[in-house]
Amino acid sequence: QVQLVESGGGLVQPGGSLRLSCAAAGSISGIYDMNWYRQTPGKQRELVATMAAGGSTKYADFVKGRFTISRDSTKSTWYLQMTSLKPEDTAVYYCKADTIEALNRFGTYWGQGTQVTVSS
Repeated sequence: QVQLVESGGGLVQPGGSLRLSCAAAGSISGIYDMNWYRQTPGKQRELVATMAAGGSTKYADFVKGRFTISRDSTKSTWYLQMTSLKPEDTAVYYCKADTIEALNRFGTYWGQGTQVTVSS
């Protein structure tokens, strides 16, 4: 089992930067993917970025090099570094871990979400 705690959200101006953190606890070794999603009221939750256990990354088209996902293995923490923020980036951001556990079972764990507001 994995527990995820997100932090780092807040209010920033357009063009600004913000770094979100996702601290993981529990069966960290079972995590094979870490994902960042975002959601605004009335809209579907959308995938922003993914990092596989081997370190490969994928990004949604709408971040277009503005966001970077990374990991600090010594602290079992994943980050989403956001730069050149736009008002349309305003959303609740979530981290989600995909795991493989005992008996070849798969699990999915979500953080509680952190609010990012981009406004002047």
